[in-house]
Amino acid sequence: MNSKVSISKRRFLLISCTSYSLVNFRGPLVQALINAGLEVHTAAPGLLEDTKTCQQLEAWGAITHDCPMQRTGLNPLKDIITLQSLYRLMRNIRPEMVLGYTIKPVVYGMLAAWLAKVPQRYALITGLGYAFAGQASGKRALVFQIVRRLYAAALSKADKVFFQNPDDEALFRELGILRKEVPSQVLNGSGVDMAHFTVAPLPPGPPRFLLIARLLGDKGVRQYANAARRIKQQHPEMIFQLAGDIDSNPDTITQEELDAWVKEGAIQHLGWLDDVRPAIADCSVYVLPSYYREGTPRSVLEAMSMGRAVITTDAPGCRETVIDGDNGYLIPVRDVDALVEAMENFIDSPSRVQAMGQRSFEIAKDRYDVHKVNAVMLEAMGVVSSDVNNEEEKQLNPMAASEIPRIS
Repeated sequence: MNSKVSISKRRFLLISCTSYSLVNFRGPLVQALINAGLEVHTAAPGLLEDTKTCQQLEAWGAITHDCPMQRTGLNPLKDIITLQSLYRLMRNIRPEMVLGYTIKPVVYGMLAAWLAKVPQRYALITGLGYAFAGQASGKRALVFQIVRRLYAAALSKADKVFFQNPDDEALFRELGILRKEVPSQVLNGSGVDMAHFTVAPLPPGPPRFLLIARLLGDKGVRQYANAARRIKQQHPEMIFQLAGDIDSNPDTITQEELDAWVKEGAIQHLGWLDDVRPAIADCSVYVLPSYYREGTPRSVLEAMSMGRAVITTDAPGCRETVIDGDNGYLIPVRDVDALVEAMENFIDSPSRVQAMGQRSFEIAKDRYDVHKVNAVMLEAMGVVSSDVNNEEEKQLNPMAASEIPRIS
């Protein structure tokens, strides 16, 4: 554990369940907090062993800490150890503010912060995941009841809860998970760093399709593979790529399924990608047929920022990213026929790829620029004032509407 603690700066603790996401997903937020004059501490399981992530965080000026935590699963003993570890960490560094994102950092982060008497406690709900997706029966129903109670206990200790789509906020209120007296706010997802995910020229030839996801049934991976199989019967030249690895989640795709799709030629499997930009640049249309409770899917925002048309589902989190018929198509969940039809729209009218990709970029720039999203969060947490945010946005987003790049 890195134990450097300043006595002059306000201290902020950011808790994640994965070390890499502190840079890949929250890097701009970490930098924004540091630039606002805070001493930023970051905590995640295995963080100190993740040399690349540690070096980047420390280069920015953040302080890194390990915290034992299992990303998935409900093991009471191990979760108690997580709670105790977070409590000890907070008693040591004494942060003024704590923000946890994803379920376990939210649950055990809020409870530990309350026990440690941290003055300001914030939770970011980035999606509801396995417990809230699909039909609540069998094991999923049991997990749902446990998760519901854990969330309710933890969020009652939060000063504010951030959501990434209005459906999740409404559901938490409806189920009584979030009490009336606890304030909440909906953000435009996690945002996307548009200086990193820059517009890329479209690949030549017929449309090429891509899905990037953890290989879960709830992510619509099976629907994607089935749609690819059907389309290749009529259009064998079409390319359908899939990036991501088999997961520890109970709903994971099996290795046998994946091998069969690759063997028959329906799917090209790219595996896990440290940098998804080359894969997005190599596709024409990004596809996410998810019925997972997404917050706002980052992969869709990244594809939009790079100027790609999108096919996704009319599901919470996903539906916010696409205006049907404008920058892509919204389809019903689990509907392979609708997915095939949407793909064929691009195959039959390739000009839609460019036009809709252009609109995706414009929507991303207007709504999902990470600096705009982070500015809203920092103001809501009292880190900066609205006047500071307005001035910083002018500096960070100087591109005028006339300078929007064209997709070609």
